[in-house]
Parts: sequence; C-alpha cells; structure tokens
Amino acid sequence: MTDHKPVDIYTKQTCPYCVRAKGLLDSKGISYNEIKIDGDQELRAKMIERADGRYTVPQIFIDGTGIGGCDDLHALEDKGELDGMLAV
Repeated sequence: MTDHKPVDIYTKQTCPYCVRAKGLLDSKGISYNEIKIDGDQELRAKMIERADGRYTVPQIFIDGTGIGGCDDLHALEDKGELDGMLAV
C-alpha cells in the first residue's frame, strides 16, 4: 500500500509484541512513525494520555485514532478491516 493514513506506533526495544506489530505493518508495506519510549518518562506519559490510560506497548494510532496494541492490530487484519482503516 503506497498511500495510506499516517500510523504512529509507540514501542520499546525489547518488546516482542512491538516487533510483531511492526512486522505486520512492514509485510503490508505500511510506513509508520515509530516512537521509542525506552527510558523516556515524558514520551511514555504522552503515550498513556493519548491512549486513554493504556500503558502497555505497543500503542498504535491510525490517523490519530488509537486502535490498541499488537493483538488489536492483528485482529483488524484477520477481520479484513485494517486495509480499510489505512486507506486514504
């Protein structure tokens, strides 16, 4: 998919779910803005606020809307809804 809505993903380096979520996006050719929160309390606090109190990583946003984490991303893909959410 060459043209799509912007995707932000908050991650930590050692998080296997982050790797899995990025892998799905990579496999679909989706570019994303990775926001690494390792050791950065300010970025982590911003993520929690933006994610309505969710504090686990990854937190994924499509066009500014929080969709949740890795399992949520894969569920959207499994239901055939992810491409529609990403479409411009």
